[in-house]
Amino acid sequence: MKNLLAATLVAAACGGALAQNHAPVPAPHKPAALCASCGVVQQVHQEKRKGKGGAAGIIGGAVVGGLLGHQIGGGTGNTLATVGGAAAGGYAGNEVQKRVNSKTVWVTRVRMRDGSTRTFEQEARPGWSAGQAVRVHQNNTLTRR
Repeated sequence: MKNLLAATLVAAACGGALAQNHAPVPAPHKPAALCASCGVVQQVHQEKRKGKGGAAGIIGGAVVGGLLGHQIGGGTGNTLATVGGAAAGGYAGNEVQKRVNSKTVWVTRVRMRDGSTRTFEQEARPGWSAGQAVRVHQNNTLTRR
């Protein structure tokens, strides 16, 4: 009987030790899933955008072009040169105004959770880089996730 009691105690002690050595193994860490309005930045780069032309550039260029054209020829040729100079000057003045009003923007290309790609522009340097997760807000702005 003592042997049976001793065997039972040994078995209980061994079973407890085995239970301690076989603690549940935690599941491997999974990266956080992207939200429905989230994506991963694919590329960030700068681009130069032409500004808008306007009346000031057109009128200023037309006046200068017309004055220069008026210096050429006489009679009907002078009238044609004045009109041609004004037209060319108006076009050139508009292009100059576009260049003066140009700006540099930061372009961010994002691959969304659904697999689509979206492009976002902003004037300030973004606080994210390629490979980082971002969230798209309703006003089409991005924030780091």
